[in-house]
Amino acid sequence: MSDKKSANAMWGGRFSAGPDAIMEAINASIGYDQKMARQDIEGSRAHAAMLAARGIINDSDATAIREGLLTVLSEIEAGNFAFSTALEDIHMNVEARLTEIVGPAAGRLHTARSRNDQVATDFKLWVRGQMDAAIEGLSALMAAFVAQAEAGADMVMPGFTHLQVAQPVTWGHHMMAYVEMFARDRSRFIDARKRMNESPLGAAALAGTSFPIDRDMTAQALGFDRPSANSLDAVSDRDFALEFLTSCSICATHISRIAEELVIWSSAQFRFVTISDRFSTGSSIMPQKKNPDAAELLRSKAGRITGSLVALLTIMKGLPLAYSKDMQEDKEQVFDAADSLMLSLAALTGMVADMRPNPEPLRLAAASGFSTATDLADWLVRALNMPFRDAHHVTGALVKMAEDQGCDLHQLSLEQMQSVEAQITDAVYEVLGVENSVASRVSYGGTAPAQVRAQIKRWKEALA
Repeated sequence: MSDKKSANAMWGGRFSAGPDAIMEAINASIGYDQKMARQDIEGSRAHAAMLAARGIINDSDATAIREGLLTVLSEIEAGNFAFSTALEDIHMNVEARLTEIVGPAAGRLHTARSRNDQVATDFKLWVRGQMDAAIEGLSALMAAFVAQAEAGADMVMPGFTHLQVAQPVTWGHHMMAYVEMFARDRSRFIDARKRMNESPLGAAALAGTSFPIDRDMTAQALGFDRPSANSLDAVSDRDFALEFLTSCSICATHISRIAEELVIWSSAQFRFVTISDRFSTGSSIMPQKKNPDAAELLRSKAGRITGSLVALLTIMKGLPLAYSKDMQEDKEQVFDAADSLMLSLAALTGMVADMRPNPEPLRLAAASGFSTATDLADWLVRALNMPFRDAHHVTGALVKMAEDQGCDLHQLSLEQMQSVEAQITDAVYEVLGVENSVASRVSYGGTAPAQVRAQIKRWKEALA
């Protein structure tokens, strides 16, 4: 039969005429939801097994359905499946082909099930798989940052606030900041995965079913912790997709932050890092150029992924319970964000693993901009028992003096310092070097190399 006639057959006897081309185009989702083919077939096979176990269909029909579904999956994965827009979505495309393979028995598969709980189940399975992939990708990225931190635990670099040199830190400390950041991203995916792992299958259209189904059986078969407790909520819920997109958006924001730093650090003005040729491009006209295009593209992905989150939030904000066709617009946003995030994680992991910090420019920058002024103020408090506000004022006066002299703090003579504060001794010079500065920051979570190595050890054990 024609595609339009087969589509009408799927809808049932309520419709006597096929949809026109415009309605068919706006209604169809097969162009993108074919991504869920494996999940759709996995859910259908679990459903058929349960129907047979409960005596709702016979064993021979269930066996034919389950084996026929494997044939359909093999055709799809081999690229030999002809998807039809007239059949709207992945569910109807699979069922129509199943009917061709096993005959009338295929019609029993949809017993005690609706496309509403079917699509919710498929989508949850797909999103759950992407959460697992994101968790794995983030673990690899964190390991790359830990490796960089370990190699540069003692390497001095400037710490910035307002993109102005603030205090010296170590390369290892800066790298470990991103480990903590991406660890939170990973924990968000882990938490969201736990929360979403309830099976919608068996909720049917919105009210459950009169057939004596076993929802625990299908939930277990599909790796869910339990069936969802309310059929209305089960088919109308897209929180799992929103939480996934939220986690993706925050993670993409973190990726964008390190990408921005790499763009700045790799510039001729900074020369803090060298990005490998694998993640750089040249210019069509300027032969000297080495552009950090991969980092710039990573930076841009945050806008794209966050746009997907805003789009789905806007789609869901005014929908009454239970299912509305608006929810068909959920998948493209999630599919695109997932693809963008996984590509970003892979690219950033490669960039971080390959990048090379340049110790001398890092150290020179760390020593610039009076970066040890806070160390001087702290010394005045510790050594001279000076109130911090007074120490802050004295230090400010010494910075002004050094600035006027065109030198750094450690280049001021003791006599010059004593002209501002008579009690200063030559012991002050012990805190004015950048290496001394970072070594002194021994508080938990500080930049002292010993503290950094302790955090590296902790994360290496956790990631192992």
